Amino acid sequence: MIYFPPCKINLGLHILKKRDDGFHEIESGMLEIPFHDVLEVIPADQFSFQSTGMEIPGDGNLCTEAFRLLQSEFGLPEVAIHLHKVIPMGGGLGGGSSDAAKTLVALRDLFKLELSDGQLESYAAKLGSDCPFFIRGGLQLATGRGELLQSLPLQLPQFHVVLVNLGIHVPTKDAYTLVVPEPHRKSLKELLALPVADWKNELVNDFEKSVFTQHPVLADVKKELYEAGAVYAAMSGSGSTLFGLFEEKREISWLKQPVYEVWTELER
Repeated sequence: MIYFPPCKINLGLHILKKRDDGFHEIESGMLEIPFHDVLEVIPADQFSFQSTGMEIPGDGNLCTEAFRLLQSEFGLPEVAIHLHKVIPMGGGLGGGSSDAAKTLVALRDLFKLELSDGQLESYAAKLGSDCPFFIRGGLQLATGRGELLQSLPLQLPQFHVVLVNLGIHVPTKDAYTLVVPEPHRKSLKELLALPVADWKNELVNDFEKSVFTQHPVLADVKKELYEAGAVYAAMSGSGSTLFGLFEEKREISWLKQPVYEVWTELER
């Protein structure tokens, strides 16, 4: 079975408080966009994990963890997993979380497990805060540590999304330590209901202040996206990928940076 794990961008990200369990309470608008890895899961005599494309650092990966999680729960036989990595890692796009979530979906389909999407989201939450989102997809308001989801019935227009990734790795743990939580402000749900043209002055990612201080080039890229005509531009997640929403697809050679382009097909 072959699947295409997508990535996400964050339409605003508020850090509200640090919780007693060490995580942070957040709210963020997570939007799935069609820029994909490729995942294949097939039955096998012994377990194997193979990756191509971008090199995955370290020995562990969330696809393997996702398989072991359901194997221990349902006694699944072994599988062979092949992941072709396209989505940049450590850039706030959630590619690893998406790969893990789609591994769960693939295993459910392959072995005909009687699991609802809601049940699969519960398993996904054990793998990472962003993982449940990729079971549901679409446009969701994420709260809690990111695992609590509420569908947002916003009528967004079509956008041409430009993703800019300079290969700067921002460890999520480090990013959180530099943010001062701010609990008292307008809710993100209220801000996302504003016209997209108003987002520039209202919709913020709390990570930008500290990450831009450490990596000023990222602030420069955000400025360039606005100068090129973006309706809204921001950093995704804890960074360091920048994105711009454009009303029209256009030539982007002006950027002179590594660029990934996606044309979104959002319902009006």
